[in-house]
Amino acid sequence: MPLTPLNALSPLDGRYFAKVSQLRDTFSELGLIKLRLRVEIEWLKALSAEPSIAEVPAFSRDTLARLDAVTAGFSEAEAQQVKDIETRTNHDVKALEYWLRQRLSDSSEVQQSVGFIHFACTSEDINNLCQALMAEHSRSHVMLPALDRVVHKLAALAHELADLSMLSRTHGQPATPTTLGKEMANFAARLRRVRVRIAAVRLTGKMNGAVGNYNAHVAAYPGVDWTGLARRFVERLGVEFNAYTTQIEPHDSLAELFDAYAAANTVIIDLDRDMWGYISLGYFKQRAKSGEVGSSTMPHKVNPIDFENSEGNVGIANALLQHLSAKLPVSRWQRDLSDSTVLRNVGVALGHTLLAWDGCLAGLSRVEANPARLLEDLEQAWEVLAEPIQTVMRRYGIEESYEQLKALTRGKDGITRDALHAFIGGLQIPEGEKQRLLTLTPASYIGLAAQLARGI
Repeated sequence: MPLTPLNALSPLDGRYFAKVSQLRDTFSELGLIKLRLRVEIEWLKALSAEPSIAEVPAFSRDTLARLDAVTAGFSEAEAQQVKDIETRTNHDVKALEYWLRQRLSDSSEVQQSVGFIHFACTSEDINNLCQALMAEHSRSHVMLPALDRVVHKLAALAHELADLSMLSRTHGQPATPTTLGKEMANFAARLRRVRVRIAAVRLTGKMNGAVGNYNAHVAAYPGVDWTGLARRFVERLGVEFNAYTTQIEPHDSLAELFDAYAAANTVIIDLDRDMWGYISLGYFKQRAKSGEVGSSTMPHKVNPIDFENSEGNVGIANALLQHLSAKLPVSRWQRDLSDSTVLRNVGVALGHTLLAWDGCLAGLSRVEANPARLLEDLEQAWEVLAEPIQTVMRRYGIEESYEQLKALTRGKDGITRDALHAFIGGLQIPEGEKQRLLTLTPASYIGLAAQLARGI
């Protein structure tokens, strides 16, 4: 049965096929083989450029162009040829080496040095660099742009709703008012901070042989500066050189990156749940889409499904990301293979992360504030002005100011403006301060929320 979005086992290759297509070229088996090919060819070119390795003479310009063309033109049909060889070798990297030797058999220059394809390499020399390149490409071209779109939308909402007062709820109870825009600004600021973490991770790589000591390299060419050659090679790929490894690059930088992604997802799930709650309270309305159905039995419903789907995908993503970051840096002695199958799920973790971010963005793009509902809640919560009244009383030295307001308001139903105004009228404070308190309303008691929202 041919694989289609209808029969795919993974929803990333089924229901969500189109939504994660940006990651497919990088994290698919084809994408991995392409990168392995690139690293193998670049290593062969690096050996040919090393004067101390006479058996690999410097390649001509035409041969270098030919090698680059093999990488650039690598096709899915050629990848299948590699996989066909793998059925015999039961080793994916060795299969690529054999395919490459055959692919370059018509190049006389390369044929002189064909034995130096994959020279002194362990498979992990190739794979660890591929993983770093995959992580970097997806971060720069897919993940950070997706996160930036969420932050940009939150900042736009923060500015748009900067002055729109909202009743806060601490412990689920009415509390000091804020503005809807300030709450959006809070999330924008948090995501900007974690974005810095994601972008700052310096991905590392190695090219040092079976246990990290250049044993085979030195056995063949004791006079070559192998650490210098390896450093130059790794850094030319855009990866930070790690000089101290076992057979595997220890994946510490990948773990750091996955932890940063998980931190971003934690902020996203907090945002999803808050937006779900605000929609439930009626603070936000959702624009209905023509033809869309919210419930199979209740025709009136417009459900917050974008935020719910985002929340669900964050859960899957973070389960995988946290496993990746905890497992990958741990390897028995100089090498065990338990990281190999785990690393094949990096694209799955990022796929669910991307779905979560895009779902959250879709939800944010669909909501519009409901000022009437916001004001209704505020007008029913005059008790929140107990805080500013008792704080002003403290300024003027009135004893037991907190206790007086506690007795007036705590646990009381229906505290009214008139009750508070009567209390204020009896205070022994300057008349100007008294008048300022009398003009205060729940909707106007927002501190610097509007300025903070506009400043994001």
